[in-house]
Amino acid sequence: MRNTSQRRASILQVLTQQGAVQVAKLVAQLGVSAVTIRSDLSALESQGLATRSHGGAVLTRTPPTEHTIQQKDALNHEQKERIGAYAASMVQPGDNIIIDSGTTTISLARHLRDAQNVTVMTNGLNTAWELADAPGVDLILTGGLLRKQSLSIQGTQAEACLQVYSFDKLFLGVDGFDLKFGITTHHEPEASLNHKMVERAKKIIVLTDASKFGRVSLHRIVQLDRVHTVITDAGISDEYREGLQQLGIELLIAE
Repeated sequence: MRNTSQRRASILQVLTQQGAVQVAKLVAQLGVSAVTIRSDLSALESQGLATRSHGGAVLTRTPPTEHTIQQKDALNHEQKERIGAYAASMVQPGDNIIIDSGTTTISLARHLRDAQNVTVMTNGLNTAWELADAPGVDLILTGGLLRKQSLSIQGTQAEACLQVYSFDKLFLGVDGFDLKFGITTHHEPEASLNHKMVERAKKIIVLTDASKFGRVSLHRIVQLDRVHTVITDAGISDEYREGLQQLGIELLIAE
């Protein structure tokens, strides 16, 4: 394995397929020490994805499947459109904003086509295309490597690009939202770039349909103490309504 992230993703894949893993077998398969494997299993346990057992671990919670961008766009489409419209109403003339890649955030972009005097940075190729001919929007794309699975641009070049900017708002899409573990995504470079976005924005606004609550993907973006506002749909559970209130996070329902 090239790095810790890839190794843990491989272990999680085996866990998902088999329901349980043994340290000795993973040592043989992955070519690392038992100490390293135990550390990996402890990390997965801290995310609520696995429970340590004698000599190994068992699956606690199945991580969400990563779909293609086309499949994601079809899932909960009406809810995403309402969330995007609500988010667009929060953008004011003169704002400098970041729009993260994703299918909920692109709904925001569609509703910003008539915005005036707004600067948008994005790492989403589809978002950039949506706003390319919007006359009142100044568009900045991050550099970097295109990940075709998500149409997102990422990597060290994208992260370095952010360092010279300061933004009023970040509109962030997520793959998982857990009250204890925070907000997560499937791919480590995307999580790393999203974390950099959080550092460069004054207000962090998460856009997510209610299906993402209670899910945990492998890579954490940030914990919830960095989030100011969540925009979601009416499907959010009472547990998450109360949990967000207790954390002091503004909850907005797009109906």
